[in-house]
Amino acid sequence: MFDRITEIFNKIDDVMYYPVLIIVLAAAGLYFTFRTRFVQIRLFAESCRLITDKPKDGEEKVSSFQALIVSTASRVGTGNIVGVSTAICLGGPGACFWMWLMCIIGASSAFMESTLAQIYKRKSKDGSCYGGPAYYIEHALGKPAVSAVFCVFLIATYAFGFNLLCSFNLQSSFEVYSFYDKKTTPIIVGIVLAVLVGFCVMGGGKRIIRMTEKIVPFMGIAYVLISLIVIGFNVKNVPHMFALIFRDAFDFRSIFGGLAGSCMVLGIKRGLYSNEAGVGSAPNASASAHVSHPVKQGLVQTVSVYIDTILLCTATAFMCLSSGTPYNEEVSGAMYVQNSISTVFGKAGPVFITAAMVLFAFTTLLGNLYYVDNALIYLNKKRQPSKRFMTIFYIVCVIVIFAGALMEMGFAWTLADITMGGMALINIPCCLMLSKQAIAALRDYEKQKKAGKDPEFRAADIGLDAEKLSFWK
Repeated sequence: MFDRITEIFNKIDDVMYYPVLIIVLAAAGLYFTFRTRFVQIRLFAESCRLITDKPKDGEEKVSSFQALIVSTASRVGTGNIVGVSTAICLGGPGACFWMWLMCIIGASSAFMESTLAQIYKRKSKDGSCYGGPAYYIEHALGKPAVSAVFCVFLIATYAFGFNLLCSFNLQSSFEVYSFYDKKTTPIIVGIVLAVLVGFCVMGGGKRIIRMTEKIVPFMGIAYVLISLIVIGFNVKNVPHMFALIFRDAFDFRSIFGGLAGSCMVLGIKRGLYSNEAGVGSAPNASASAHVSHPVKQGLVQTVSVYIDTILLCTATAFMCLSSGTPYNEEVSGAMYVQNSISTVFGKAGPVFITAAMVLFAFTTLLGNLYYVDNALIYLNKKRQPSKRFMTIFYIVCVIVIFAGALMEMGFAWTLADITMGGMALINIPCCLMLSKQAIAALRDYEKQKKAGKDPEFRAADIGLDAEKLSFWK
């Protein structure tokens, strides 16, 4: 029965990504890129500068940097390690090129969705702001039913699909150790992770959350530095590595061979899973920032996409491929990365990867549930669900996390791909329909910058009815 369900899900996944999502992602990304005149490249320096921009009317309000950290924390996770490894092992080194390409194209989608989230954000009673795709779909397009469907997909993605996969990825990092047992180790890892996350989401782990939030950025930096050391030790292999990536990327057998298992499809899948550009998750964080112009937060979010893919995913890919470690389906996942790092650091290497996976997985699981809370509030007529409902819901989420550690790799990846794909297939077409507003806002921003001003946005300046918005009057 389970095999039959897996087979059905695999068929849905295959069709959803090839040809549907690949065409949608590429077409929308290219459209946004050309219409904004390559905003994600042209204004990259400006994007970096805006990270330090602070709210003018109060330091207690959420800044661009804080919103960036929230969205980056949700993006940075086990996908940066395991996702890249899986793409290379199953699709080939050429997957790296397609990951880079979709990152650059996808950064324009990230700009559009976060700019729209800012334009159509809502004001809460305490003066803070919130929003996301559900709100710009409802208020700009007048489609509350579509907003509700999007929220359902978001909950399915972040409470189930991604959490199952995150838990599986973590337990797979223990496979390289001699004490690993296929029957007992996943159960132990699943129980420990589920209990720890459950303790935190029930309100008892605030100290743990604060501690991990401080440690994770340092772990990300340490991961990049460790990767650079491994690459440095294998610098003689770097020219061959680049040749391998580009030769495989443009090898038509690799691109079209097996379609769903090709380097192109796997590169796009794992890139999307890692940076979430266009999926509709980051706008939920972007809407919380207090900025003087929506375009500011749109530009800042392009940096988050680059940090995730160009920096962290590339660090994993280069470390693995430069090491010369054999890659195949048997070592797909954390094991390939651990084998690669051990060529320089010996037994300490795999331990470091496991530690990184533990921290990345923990913060990802908590970040995922933050997005889910927002979706539940929207579906509950913009009201906080009852404490009893949230307790039951969190218990279900904890059970899902435990179950994820016991899953098969193929099923865990497939379920996450399908739910994430569903979000993208709703969000991207809506962004296309609303692209005129975002592009007009960009032109307004650049016009003010050219005049030497610190841009301030007014809805009427781009033809929007300010009375229908919570901000920008």
